[in-house]
Order: sequence, then C-alpha cells, then structure tokens
Amino acid sequence: MNSIETKKSIIAAGREAIKELVKVAKEKIVDSEEDISADRLKNAAATKKLCIFDAFEILSKIQEEESMIAESNNKANKPAFKGFAEGRSK
Repeated sequence: MNSIETKKSIIAAGREAIKELVKVAKEKIVDSEEDISADRLKNAAATKKLCIFDAFEILSKIQEEESMIAESNNKANKPAFKGFAEGRSK
C-alpha cells in the first residue's frame, strides 16, 4: 500500500471518528430529573466541548491532507515543462 492509499484510509477513519464525536456532542447533558452536582455538569460540558474541538481539529487536518493529495495528483498529471531551448535541442 503506497502512502497516498494509506492517507486515504486514515482520512476515511477520521471521518468515522468525526461522526462518533458528533453523536457524543449531540447527547443531552442532563437526561434525568435528578439533582446533579455542579461538578458533574461542568465535567459533562467540558467533555462535549472537547468532542467538538477534536472534531474540528480532525476535519481541518483531513481537508489539509486531501488538498495535498489533490495537489500531488495535479503535479503528476501535468506534462513536464519544456523551455524553448529544451524543445529545440536534439
């Protein structure tokens, strides 16, 4: 497996991780009528914040890697530059 295929596999795994982080972020902090301590509420809110920030961080890295892959594909598909002298020499 070459490095581009490996990166594509990592990107796919990253997208799945983002889906899971979004699920956690969407869950309610309080799901019962019980009195919950301020510490537990604070920890739950911090966990949600961390999930959201992690998802954004993973997404930005995915976008960066995808643009690098696209750029390397564009370079591979472009014909090599031939200057005037190189084109005229035999």
